[in-house]
Amino acid sequence: MGCTPSIHVNQTGVVYCRDSDGSNSPRASHSATVIAGTTVVRTETTETSHTSSIRSKRFTEYSSGPSGGASYTFESSSDNTKKASNSDVMLGPMKLKQKSMSILLVFSREDYQSDAFYWAAEKAGYKCNISRNPDSALECFMSKQHDVVIIDHRNNKSFDAEALCRSIRGTKASEHTIIVAVTKKHSQTDKDEPSILPLLKAGFNRRYVENSNVGACMNELVQLEHGEVLSHQKLRTCNALFSALESVTDSVEITNDEHEIQFVNPAYERLTGYSMEEVVGKDSRELKGERVKPDIQDGINNQIKKGKKWEGTYYTRRKSGDAFPQHCKICPVVGVGGKATHYVSVRSSHLDTSNFYDKLKDADYFTQIANGGIHGVPRRRESFARIHSMTIEAPITKVINIINTAQENSPFTVAQALDKVLEILRTSELYSPYFAQEFKDGDPMTSDYLGGLVSQDVKRHLREGDQAHAMTHRPSVHQAQSHLPNQPSMFSSKLIPDNIRALLVKEADWDFDIIELERVTHKRPLLYLGLRTMARFDVCGFLNIPETCLANWLQVIEANYHSRNTYHNSTHAADVLNSTAYFLEKGKCKAIFDPIDEVAALIAAAVHDLDHPGKSNAFLINSKHELSILYNDIAVLESHHAALTFRLTAQDPAINIFKNLDRETFRVMRQAIIDMVLATEMMKHFEHLNKFVNGINKLTQKAEESSSMSGTGSPDSATLISQLSTSENKMLIRRMLIKCADVSNPCRPVNLCMEWAKRIAEEYCQQTDEEKQLGLPVVMPVFDRKTCSLPKSQTSFIDFFINDMFDAWDYFCDIPELIQHLQDNYKFWTEEEENPTHNYDLPIKGPEQNIDNATKSTENKSSSTENTENRTCEDT
Repeated sequence: MGCTPSIHVNQTGVVYCRDSDGSNSPRASHSATVIAGTTVVRTETTETSHTSSIRSKRFTEYSSGPSGGASYTFESSSDNTKKASNSDVMLGPMKLKQKSMSILLVFSREDYQSDAFYWAAEKAGYKCNISRNPDSALECFMSKQHDVVIIDHRNNKSFDAEALCRSIRGTKASEHTIIVAVTKKHSQTDKDEPSILPLLKAGFNRRYVENSNVGACMNELVQLEHGEVLSHQKLRTCNALFSALESVTDSVEITNDEHEIQFVNPAYERLTGYSMEEVVGKDSRELKGERVKPDIQDGINNQIKKGKKWEGTYYTRRKSGDAFPQHCKICPVVGVGGKATHYVSVRSSHLDTSNFYDKLKDADYFTQIANGGIHGVPRRRESFARIHSMTIEAPITKVINIINTAQENSPFTVAQALDKVLEILRTSELYSPYFAQEFKDGDPMTSDYLGGLVSQDVKRHLREGDQAHAMTHRPSVHQAQSHLPNQPSMFSSKLIPDNIRALLVKEADWDFDIIELERVTHKRPLLYLGLRTMARFDVCGFLNIPETCLANWLQVIEANYHSRNTYHNSTHAADVLNSTAYFLEKGKCKAIFDPIDEVAALIAAAVHDLDHPGKSNAFLINSKHELSILYNDIAVLESHHAALTFRLTAQDPAINIFKNLDRETFRVMRQAIIDMVLATEMMKHFEHLNKFVNGINKLTQKAEESSSMSGTGSPDSATLISQLSTSENKMLIRRMLIKCADVSNPCRPVNLCMEWAKRIAEEYCQQTDEEKQLGLPVVMPVFDRKTCSLPKSQTSFIDFFINDMFDAWDYFCDIPELIQHLQDNYKFWTEEEENPTHNYDLPIKGPEQNIDNATKSTENKSSSTENTENRTCEDT
């Protein structure tokens, strides 16, 4: 037996049932009496001018408020009372729990009709609330969200029943609520029965002609429960199915039996460029690509007319006009009589996985790909499918996709020619000529003269006669792997204190806490992390310098980072260096890069934001800063970082880490460092990303598809590595590596992700403050201290820049740990945006402080070149 339920009245006249006497009732005291198995509650309160007498007939009524309205709740405590038991309901394959129906009765006064519904609800075991006025009824409905609302429509003197119905319908909670109007009996003298249309227009679902028989009322409630209420419960469940459709990465299209589109999900909109509003009502067959032959369409129609699924390659037309292949499944939804009522089309990227899953049944297959192929292929294909749905697609990408589509069913000779076309299109410099052949006159002087005038690319020069000479100075791939020592004894114990060395034990892990290293080293993390990381890659051995020279160089580089910057400081440089080293040790990077590539990448990571003023390129351009004038408003900061690196390095032999390199090796390394630093400019973000996807990932995809067709299960790694190891491809990979390392904060553990987000927001807000004080255009208005939403800025940054780039990098580099962190952090920021649990308010600075900061920033920038030239190893 349970505790006797209690009834409590609030100030608005709405009464709530509580399951125990220990609940915090708003009234001072209450007493209960059990009569005939029913709880009758009398509330004793202090008398006021608005309190009416308490009456008890079959139940107790409570009145409060100036309108004299009342509400109360009944819940039986008798064990003999029939309860509506929960039962299972099926919606297709889904099992739903049908809960006990809840009812709200709205009657202005007590009469036999309200009593009949009340006792019918009691007998059937339904939860029931009664309200006496519209205000308390609306408040009670918003609190309880009843399944059924029964409103007295017999007398309009007390309240307007239709107005109350419209008020309830105006709330979002009423979408699946059944509202019943109780009307007067039809008089026999009347000629025609009144029309129900006014009730339907007001929002009522049903009409109940007054009948105070308890059995009739109970039958009405039971019919509602098993009819409209059950149907609306199923409709509520459909919201979960639509949420699932909107979350999947495959495009989904639902049509009626005449192939008119009724629904498409967001993935369909992203892939085709059409919005739902543009395609709903159109014939889905009109949106097919021209490559869908009539016999294929006839085969699809014949299959689905039989009620069977069709599966195969289907060409979908984008809004831009080009067509692309997709793996398509079309499923008919068979209704009554075996006739299809709808067709559901699910389309994914054109990748054949059937052969892959069949091979999983073969025991020999596991032996062939024991090195990870079985785990890598499905996830990598999913990642590559996301790359095809990139939010921003460059024109050259569309051209390449069209050629890929045309190549599939072309003759062998045409396919070979198109391969050559794709190879040319995927180069990084489409309009720079190559001088691989001598001129027709065979004049080497003319060739050298013209090549010297139009080409400044060292790599292009090395493709000619000097290539053999350059290769003698560049170690092989096998030598590159020898520069990755596994013994920690290589790290100097003299230059790194014991407490810092203990913290650096985990520096090779992705979860390494760079913020803690900043604290322990007193904001000098780059020196010690640089020594540790570069020792792992034997940088001193490759450069042929002592470790003290490297330490001196790191000190000078770190001294030229501005510690006053909240984000672009030496800690950020150390963090990017840590990420770069992590990526360099991943499988493909380790196999493709030579030692010169690894050393260049580590140096570029350490210097990529050298002497950063804490302001963007746009700020420098708008303020007519001397650096923007020097570099003609083109990649101002990135050019300054690279130029200052080599100027500082060359000023003193004690810090010149390049002093022992031969000329050709230095030129190649210098070119690689400059190229990587310039690649961090966000203005060319999408250009670099599209080049990487079309030049590197599609090459990898092609190798995987070829191996799948040949039955080997995994691509020939030696052939693939050889294709990826060209100077052009390595340049694209190096650019993507440092770009991912530079903005990898959203892929860090959530505590580090939050810290970096706060730091970058503070730095951007400082720039906004100075722009306002100096009267400059505000480059990023969203970073205003008064209105900035940190969670929103992070989700937008991840959506616009991070997701596509790290999907592409994951497909190449296989970094599931980072992708998991990225997904977790995105979920965290999304939840914080809706329901914040942390304080993200940025401190508001006074105008004098902003002006002072702006003045100092301008003075520091004006003298940065002079100061940096005077900073030597001894000064540090």
